[in-house]
Amino acid sequence: MSSKPLVFVTGNANKLKEVKAILSKGHPIEIESRDLDLPEIQGTPPQIATAKAHSASTHLSCPTLTEDTALCFTALHDLPGPYIKHFLQALGHTGLNTLLSGFEDKRAYALCTFAYCPGPGEEVVLFEGRTEGRIVPARGGGTFGWDPIFEVEGTGKTYAEMDIEEKNALSHRYKALAKVREYLISLDEKKKAES
Repeated sequence: MSSKPLVFVTGNANKLKEVKAILSKGHPIEIESRDLDLPEIQGTPPQIATAKAHSASTHLSCPTLTEDTALCFTALHDLPGPYIKHFLQALGHTGLNTLLSGFEDKRAYALCTFAYCPGPGEEVVLFEGRTEGRIVPARGGGTFGWDPIFEVEGTGKTYAEMDIEEKNALSHRYKALAKVREYLISLDEKKKAES
């Protein structure tokens, strides 16, 4: 990595806490955080993540890491997808369940896309993590977005019913961050080998 710090762009304190917890294990990766109001384009998760990373890196003039999360309902052909934040704000947990009331299929998957941009105008690298599950009436604490309505496949629990260690071991965010960690460590090792 460059001598400038890696900046994770988020205004979500819970998300920042999760990311720091996951990146601090083993070979710790130090990050700073900044809250920027970045434009969010409409498009696919990779398009949205790439645009956010370019925008953040241009604005901050340093290596940046951005994240975009999607919650995709199988019966709705992957909607609300990357627009889940807006759907949740407008409809709440009950409304999101109501979207599926006419469908037997309650399957869904959580998708996390991290985007790393080494600097302004440079190529963005994407890292995806996906966790299968289904949409259920809200269970567990309601402190983190749609966690109470997403039951992880094979666990019988929603994200909100899990403690942080359990969630961090299988979440979509964890799976994507594991790839980010591996990539950043390889960059660091490459830099050391070249010195």
